[in-house]
Amino acid sequence: VAIAGAIEADVCEIYTDVDGIYTTDPRIEPKAKKLEKISYDEMLELASLGAKVLQNRSVEMAKKLNVNLVSRSSFTPEVEGTLITKEENIMEKPVVSGIALDKNQVRVGMYGVTDKPGIAASIFTSLADADINVDMIVQTVGVDGATDLDFTIPTTDLEICKNVMKNFEKDARKIDYNESICKVSIVGVGMKSHTGVASKAFSSLAKENINIRIISTSEIKVSMIIDEKYAELAVRSLHEAYSLDK
Repeated sequence: VAIAGAIEADVCEIYTDVDGIYTTDPRIEPKAKKLEKISYDEMLELASLGAKVLQNRSVEMAKKLNVNLVSRSSFTPEVEGTLITKEENIMEKPVVSGIALDKNQVRVGMYGVTDKPGIAASIFTSLADADINVDMIVQTVGVDGATDLDFTIPTTDLEICKNVMKNFEKDARKIDYNESICKVSIVGVGMKSHTGVASKAFSSLAKENINIRIISTSEIKVSMIIDEKYAELAVRSLHEAYSLDK
């Protein structure tokens, strides 16, 4: 991608073992459809949220250098791939473009944390110093001088995180770790201009009796932490809710 940007190429084609970017993992939802086009920002979100087709850095560089990327297959070169391009090159912006699933998540719960200025800064600075990438964070309103703090980290950082958390055992009534969770996310640039996108996701999971533990949103994504045993059911349910198989 860097070379393509340097020589101002019209397009940079990336050949992998899949023939493009799909609305979700076809191994989970057989009705997943291949996308013709997707924006850089959507692809970055999907890549960081669990989709493994393209490396984050390559998409970041393509956006920075204004390089049109095409993801296609080495095994079926005759099949048109997916174009990753600028948002303004996508005429009809779908409300939701894709659904990503990330099972590489651990939820760390700190209960009865001393509610005083600087405690969160101290915890997250220590985690950052240990090179632990904290993803989603939820803190409850303090009651009687104590608060609850939940955050998620990659599974690979769990043992390092436990060592860091030993320094804060005196500041909390209890600290626990839940590895039986996953993060399911919906992504789409159309969210910026449509209402009710998040509520449809919550309703879809509620219909399947799936409890949402943590929610995180941005302009173009909604991520939800749920129990891992419901991972594939949640993906299929959301895929149907947003009619991504149409």
